[in-house]
Amino acid sequence: MSDLVPSEGVYDGIPDNEYHADKGSLSSSGARKLLPPSCPAIFRWEQDNPPAPKDEYDMGHAVHTMVLGVGAPVVRIDVDSWTTKAAREQRDAARADGNVPLKASDYDTAVAMANSIRRHPVAAALFQDGVAEQSLYWRDPDTGVMLRCRPDWLPPNRTGRLLVVDLKTSTSANPDKFAKSCAEYGYHQQAAWYLDGIAALQLADDAAFLFVVQSKTPPFEVTVNELDHESLLLGRRLNRHAIDVYAECVESGVWPGYGHEVNRITLPAWAHYQSEEILSV
Repeated sequence: MSDLVPSEGVYDGIPDNEYHADKGSLSSSGARKLLPPSCPAIFRWEQDNPPAPKDEYDMGHAVHTMVLGVGAPVVRIDVDSWTTKAAREQRDAARADGNVPLKASDYDTAVAMANSIRRHPVAAALFQDGVAEQSLYWRDPDTGVMLRCRPDWLPPNRTGRLLVVDLKTSTSANPDKFAKSCAEYGYHQQAAWYLDGIAALQLADDAAFLFVVQSKTPPFEVTVNELDHESLLLGRRLNRHAIDVYAECVESGVWPGYGHEVNRITLPAWAHYQSEEILSV
C-alpha cells in the first residue's frame, strides 16, 4: 500500500511535493535510481534526504507549468543574476512560498520556449485536449509492490489509441541526440513504465508514449519522438529487474551499496583508442 493513496487508480490533485515524497510506492525515476550506475543505498538515502531545489532545473519546471497549465507558479524576479544577497533572498523567499523563481532573462526565455511549442503543429495538437499530471497507482502482480507514475499529459478519451505525452527540455531536440539522452537517463524505462501502468489500470486498449522534446537555446526547436519496440522491451526488462530489487530490499531492510571488495577496473575503449593515437604520432 502507498503511504499516500489507499488503492489502485487514477488520482487528481495530489500536490507535487506529496507525490514525490511518497515512500510507499515506487516511481519510474526511483526504479532507475535502484540500478547501475546508481545503487539501492543511494536510492534509500535520497528517499530519506530529498535533494534541495537546483537553479538548473527551474527552466524545465517553468516551461512545464506554462505549457501544461499546472505546477508550481513561475515568478519573474527582476534581477540579472543571483550573485547579490538581495537577489538570493528574493529567490529563496519565492521557493519558500512554493514558487519557481526565474531571473528576468530566464523568465523571458521560458515564455519564448512555451510559445515555440504552441506554434509547433504536432506538439500543439498533442497538448490541445487533455489532463495534466494525473497520478496513476497500480500494484505489481509478481511482488505486490505499489507502483506509480505521473504522465505530463493524458487525453480525456480513454478508448482506442491513447497518446501519452511527455515534455522534455534538452540541450538539443535533434532526434539522434535525444536517442542518446534516452539511453543515458533511462527514458526507455520511463516510457515502458508509464505504458505498463496504463495497461494495468485498463485505461486504454492501445497506447503510445510520445516525447515532445525542446531545445533550451534559440530558436527553441521542437521535435516529437517515439521509441521503437525493441527499446521499450529493453526498458521493460530493466524495470522488471528494478521492481524485484526494490521488493527484496523492502523485505530484507537491506539497501546495498557498491560493495566492500576491491574492484579491478579498466579504461573505457575510447580512452585506449585516444591514447594509441597520441602514441602513434
